[in-house]
Amino acid sequence: MSTQATARARVQKETPTAKLAKFFPNATPVRIPVRLTRLVNGDASPSENTLIEYGTTTEVLFSSSLPLEFADQVRLQNSDGSLDAKASVVAVQYQRGRTTVAARFTHAVANWIVKP
Repeated sequence: MSTQATARARVQKETPTAKLAKFFPNATPVRIPVRLTRLVNGDASPSENTLIEYGTTTEVLFSSSLPLEFADQVRLQNSDGSLDAKASVVAVQYQRGRTTVAARFTHAVANWIVKP
């Protein structure tokens, strides 16, 4: 004897970073914890821990509470040192005190996980 049951589907809200990723058709979901540092005149400024949520061969997308704007320079470093790269902010979206950011590497990153 079979019985029928219904259950509510879990609907995940689309994150702001996922929304920004739609503008980068080759963006691949990743979860890479990094130390993000805003560079001002080449010098380190405020920094925070964040998570790279999407990547392409040349860009990374993440959320930040730092005061980042278009063309700002940032440095991204992971804990084991295999990623230590500078990038320039190419897109920003503001939402509820956080900034969703897309940044393009300023130089080719040889060991970057997202390959062409």
